[in-house]
Amino acid sequence: MTVGILLICHNDIGGQLIETATDMLERLPTRLDHLDVRQDDDPIDLLNAARRRVADLDSGEGVLVMTDMYGSTPSNIAHRLRDQHDVQVLSGVNLPMLVRALNYPRLPLEQMTAKACSGGREGIIQEGATDRS
Repeated sequence: MTVGILLICHNDIGGQLIETATDMLERLPTRLDHLDVRQDDDPIDLLNAARRRVADLDSGEGVLVMTDMYGSTPSNIAHRLRDQHDVQVLSGVNLPMLVRALNYPRLPLEQMTAKACSGGREGIIQEGATDRS
């Protein structure tokens, strides 16, 4: 069994990240889905949809939920999922974060979360900045 991954992001950011990661890896090593959040969506409807997706993704190993921006509607929805499921939440999703998580589909939820977080941080590089110290 593997940890499921759910991306809750504004517009189609989550879908685009999944499509790109799938193209890069040429496979999906774990259960993966996304929930698009649009400006006019009802937050209660979104929360209910997110709960259904988490239930579908959770094979007993938990679900890693990634959102695009801490403090925004997707992030607030993600944090509310933790009360009913074995869920870890990361904000600031980027492609390196998602690819890192997908490279470790068999890790336990907490370890996968740490790997994804490090992938996200290490994927942000200011080119040339380290040469000028």
